[in-house]
Amino acid sequence: MPDAILGISAFYHDSAAVLLADGKIIAAAQEERFTRKKHDPGFPAHAVAYVMEESGLRVSDLSAVAFYDKPILKFERLLETYHGFAPRGLKSFLMAIPVWIKEKLFLRKVIRDELAKVSPGRPPLLFPEHHLSHAASAFYPSPFEEAAILTLDGVGEWATSTIGFGKGKDLSILRELHFPHSLGLLYSAFTYYCGFKVNSGEYKLMGLAPYGNQKADRVEQWRRIILDELVDIRDDGSILLNMDYFNYATGLTMCREGRWTSLFGVPPREKETFITQEYMDLALAIQQVTEEIVLRLAETAKELTGADNLVMAGGVALNCVANGKLLRKGTFKDIWIQPAAGDAGGALGAALAARHIWQNRERVLNPGHDQMQGAYLGPEFGDGDILRVARRYRAPYRHYPDFQDLIKETAALLSQGQVVGWFQGRMEYGPRALGNRSILGDARIPEMQKKLNLKIKYREGFRPFAPSVLIEDMQEYFELDRESPYMLLVAPVQEKRQNPLPPGYDDLPLFERLYHLRSDIPAITHVDYSARIQSVHQDTNPRYWGLIEEFKRQTGYGVIVNTSFNVRGEPIVCTPEDAYRCFMRTEMDYLVMGDYLFDKKAQPAWREEEDWRDTYELD
Repeated sequence: MPDAILGISAFYHDSAAVLLADGKIIAAAQEERFTRKKHDPGFPAHAVAYVMEESGLRVSDLSAVAFYDKPILKFERLLETYHGFAPRGLKSFLMAIPVWIKEKLFLRKVIRDELAKVSPGRPPLLFPEHHLSHAASAFYPSPFEEAAILTLDGVGEWATSTIGFGKGKDLSILRELHFPHSLGLLYSAFTYYCGFKVNSGEYKLMGLAPYGNQKADRVEQWRRIILDELVDIRDDGSILLNMDYFNYATGLTMCREGRWTSLFGVPPREKETFITQEYMDLALAIQQVTEEIVLRLAETAKELTGADNLVMAGGVALNCVANGKLLRKGTFKDIWIQPAAGDAGGALGAALAARHIWQNRERVLNPGHDQMQGAYLGPEFGDGDILRVARRYRAPYRHYPDFQDLIKETAALLSQGQVVGWFQGRMEYGPRALGNRSILGDARIPEMQKKLNLKIKYREGFRPFAPSVLIEDMQEYFELDRESPYMLLVAPVQEKRQNPLPPGYDDLPLFERLYHLRSDIPAITHVDYSARIQSVHQDTNPRYWGLIEEFKRQTGYGVIVNTSFNVRGEPIVCTPEDAYRCFMRTEMDYLVMGDYLFDKKAQPAWREEEDWRDTYELD
């Protein structure tokens, strides 16, 4: 019987479950993929059931169950915070405390009761601290024997950022920054003020920042206002926030809007309204401040540990623009970022902390390779599952007994400007689609970004798309000298591929700048000539690598557009039925599931009682 540990994260956002067996990740998945509720915070009952079934184990076989934070310590922080800010926050207090008294203070019982629904058993329950779970998720799966560790997010129990050090099986936290002073919450406050949803819209703010005018006096003025009035950045990267301007500690909003309006001269943007240049410039200003803080924290981590390598986790570690600049600065020889860096990854970190700290088990390293298996750790579906969906919807298809024939056909369709849903193998763990639950297009086509945003994803037109590139060809297209398998590094497009900008470019309206042909791969080249890169490896994902290799054989380009297989407000698809329904509700042209090709033109008329877009929250 293997030594098996179940890791769980829940009750904030992005609930997930992970199963380790003898230190190997057997399965990992987020609850949202099963319930179809984006960022589902509930107990991950479906994810737990999946990882247990995938492992073939019962609850009684588990050595331990690890939850990703300490609820009692978090409750202490809430009580002390409300007390410290009293009488402010009474409304928030009256909303929050009953939930804690009724449920969250009794998580042991909740977890026991939920696990009993899977199968009998009472393994030990462990509660590592939130940022220890993040640190463990960053260090233990990394390819490094030793590394500095940097965790950055909104808040766990008290900690909002930590610096640590890992060597072998040992991990120690060296410094902590405590609530309410938080880089993650600072960035989320600007996310809120610019009209996006907190805990899901931060990547939109990052994507908006390059549209800010680098040459505008206003950007520098606002950057100085942020540094002078909102946040004091110390030499070591620690920060102090001026809480007179923030409301998240005890209120129901992120910031005190009237004071921010007086400070910046623009009101908070209403959701779903047109984005004016002021908000682009504000996004750029806070992105610059965020990068400065991350770079200083990394310098401190280097000084404290002397390590050559850095690992990162926490929601802020998903800021791939900052990650790319940190890599290029050269403070560390190499950087590895947990692909499920947010709270979903806490489930993995909790399980790994239980194995290596609580059980004191040694790590098994595979030099040069991480332990994440490409993040392909979720459910997989076979021919029978695909055919059942085809029968249920009377959907015609073409079956390709030889997969090589299928990728030849798919590559040809992509080169003709067709948009293809691509559903293969095990679902990805974490927020990025990495070639198993993806929507694909031709990066050479100027109109591809517009088509994908407006007709496929139904989302804001400014949103950029990422390239998937053969690892062998990466430096042919991008200024990046190492792999980026998890789409967590931004790097410039090679200068030889860039087109010059017209006079007065920075003063043009948003979409005139957006649709200017900046390179020979315009669909993935952002307005600042950057791209968020996924390097594709044959040994990790042979089917996806084979498709791009065939596309290169046909077109000469070893790079395509890859975006997640979902529409705005909906989680990435999990099952063949999810994929088919998403395919039929959008203007995707083709769908490839396993060895089967579905052609939109050949599909039956799609009828539903209501417009599907009314069934999802738009965020």
